[in-house]
Amino acid sequence: MITIELLRESGADVQDGLRRCLNDESFYLSLVQMVLEDKTFDQLAKAIEADDKRAAFEAAHALKGVTGNVSLTPLYTEISGMTELLRAGKDADYPAYLARIQELRSMLLSG
Repeated sequence: MITIELLRESGADVQDGLRRCLNDESFYLSLVQMVLEDKTFDQLAKAIEADDKRAAFEAAHALKGVTGNVSLTPLYTEISGMTELLRAGKDADYPAYLARIQELRSMLLSG
C-alpha cells in the first residue's frame, strides 16, 4: 500500500505533490496509485525491447509529465533523462534506464 511515509522514504517531493492536490492526502495518494498503474509503463518497456525509439520517446514523455505532476522525483528524474536522450535520438543503454524505472516503480507498488 502506498503511504505518505513510503513516498517520502523513496525521495518523492510529497509536500509539492500534496500542494498540487490542495493538501488532500487521500486524493494525492489515489493519483500516485493511478500513475504507478499507468499502462504507459508497459508501452515504454515494449518500445525499448523493440528498439522503437519513437514509440519509446512518446511513452517516456507521457510518463515524464505524469510522474512530475505527482512529484515522484526519483522516477521523474530517471524518466526525464531517458526522454531527453530519446528526443535527441542518441544511442544509450535504454534497457538500463528501463530497469531502474521498473525497480523504482515496483518498490513503490509493493509498499
